[in-house]
Amino acid sequence: MRFWTSAGTILADLKTHEGDSVNENTIYSYIKALKKIFVIEDSSAWNPNLRSRTAVRTSDTHYFSDPSIATASLGLGPEDLLNDLRTFGLFFETLCIRDLRVYAEALGGNVYHYRDKNNLECDAVIHLRNGRYGLIEIKLGGHDLIEEGAATLTALASKIDTDKMPAPSFSMILTGTGDYAYKRPQDGILVVPIGCLKV
Repeated sequence: MRFWTSAGTILADLKTHEGDSVNENTIYSYIKALKKIFVIEDSSAWNPNLRSRTAVRTSDTHYFSDPSIATASLGLGPEDLLNDLRTFGLFFETLCIRDLRVYAEALGGNVYHYRDKNNLECDAVIHLRNGRYGLIEIKLGGHDLIEEGAATLTALASKIDTDKMPAPSFSMILTGTGDYAYKRPQDGILVVPIGCLKV
């Protein structure tokens, strides 16, 4: 009940100010309220040792704790998402981050994100307490998107200074399609359908 009251208040306020610039303090107060009622969670930035002096963005990324909250708020159904794959991809990423957090926490780890000043971005980095970590790109599926994810993972792995920290334990593309996981022979990157994840 508390969630719907807060969401209703936010929605009414946004409708009132539609077309006007929203006050930054108002946005921060909304984010704070949504965190308190567990509607959104933050993903902290991962800051590896890099060979170059590339500046790493350190701001948190906000995710819905459950993507169904967003789809319900927007009144979206399965057909709406299938007709807008870009939006569907954003909801799918949120779903994957939620699941990765559950599995990482069971192993005593955390999930971070990475983005540098050159806009090289990695959707998720699972980091365990023993120092081991894995790089993950999230893609709905399809050859082109998998290749794009592989290129990102390869680029990021090549920037890590392995004299100061270990190389990634794995690199993975988490997809929404497929019935089985496999390792790409050309680069060793895992391609894993979300239904194949387990502790």
